[in-house]
Amino acid sequence: MYIFPVLKGDKHMFGSSDIGVDLGTANVLVYVRGKGIVLQEPSVVAVDKESRRVIAVGSEARRMLGRTPGNIVAIRPLRGGVIADYAMTEKMLRHFISKADGGQKLLFRPRVMVCIPTGVTSVEERAVRQAAIQAGAKEAHLIEEPFAAALGAGLDVFQPSGSMVVDIGGGTTDIAVISLGGIVCSNSLRVGGDKLDEAIVKYIRREYSLVIGERTAEELKIGIGSACPQGAEDVSMEVRGRDMISGLPKAIAVTRSQVYEAIKETLGLVVGAVKGVLERTSPELAADIVNKGIIMTGGGALLDGIDRLLSRETGLPVYIADDPLSCVARGTGRALKSMGLLSAVDRAKKLKRIFNWPVFPDERGASEKILENYVDESS
Repeated sequence: MYIFPVLKGDKHMFGSSDIGVDLGTANVLVYVRGKGIVLQEPSVVAVDKESRRVIAVGSEARRMLGRTPGNIVAIRPLRGGVIADYAMTEKMLRHFISKADGGQKLLFRPRVMVCIPTGVTSVEERAVRQAAIQAGAKEAHLIEEPFAAALGAGLDVFQPSGSMVVDIGGGTTDIAVISLGGIVCSNSLRVGGDKLDEAIVKYIRREYSLVIGERTAEELKIGIGSACPQGAEDVSMEVRGRDMISGLPKAIAVTRSQVYEAIKETLGLVVGAVKGVLERTSPELAADIVNKGIIMTGGGALLDGIDRLLSRETGLPVYIADDPLSCVARGTGRALKSMGLLSAVDRAKKLKRIFNWPVFPDERGASEKILENYVDESS
């Protein structure tokens, strides 16, 4: 877990505030302490190709995807959960942080916590941290997405009991088993909603010789897509694109079963990754997961039948969190309030590595003592 030191006694006065950012491949959500989620916009930036001047950010820029003139390009600065275009990510973050604070110039800069996928490299970590600092943050803290998702879903992650979270975002799927304030085992898959959209685009091109855009594929996925269509009505939806043979615009009807055929291989990768984490989970934690089930978060959890598919394949109960799209952002808010407790758990883990002190659930004594003796000064 990537939690970095906090300046003690910082009261965040004179307009300074704590801000949590879910820096997703598809959407950015911003949480402001004391206000909740104040911003939710697509991770898209429209720029002038010649001057590199930013034309639009967020929802306005997303409407330009695939519709811009030659001198303007709408880009996604994040791919696969990590920064693909550093300069554009910094400008996008600066815009969102300023917008979240009402566009006011602050006497003190805010403390910002940004979510990252599990298993990112140190270079990718540094890029996110530096982008947040350059965008106007006083301090930049990083937290792993499945841990933030578990906090946002309302799970008590500091208890000596295992909880499993599957967070399906736009660029990544993060799977983790969490206990005693830390991630015990995890996996991050560079597969998410974007890959499902790409699979639909390829299927329509292969079966109908019709080229459609990613936005159209996403609308098709949301409208009639299903991860478990058995027993459901095979409804259809009209999609429009460009015929590859004639070059002319064309409309076709696509059914739910066809969308499933397009995405089933990608869904199989997610199921395989979940099974892989379960196979590496200790018996005690596995027993806890049997009782509690698997919690799903992220925009991918909204795909119809995804919970039924995972339950059928794993034999475990699967639950979708309330408002799964905002779980990670809400988790950053809870993490900001519990920075001291997270630091206490982090110190306990360091002692475990140095002195072989017990930290995990099968050696509960010392860990519980650390958590029981901790008093959260910020509360």
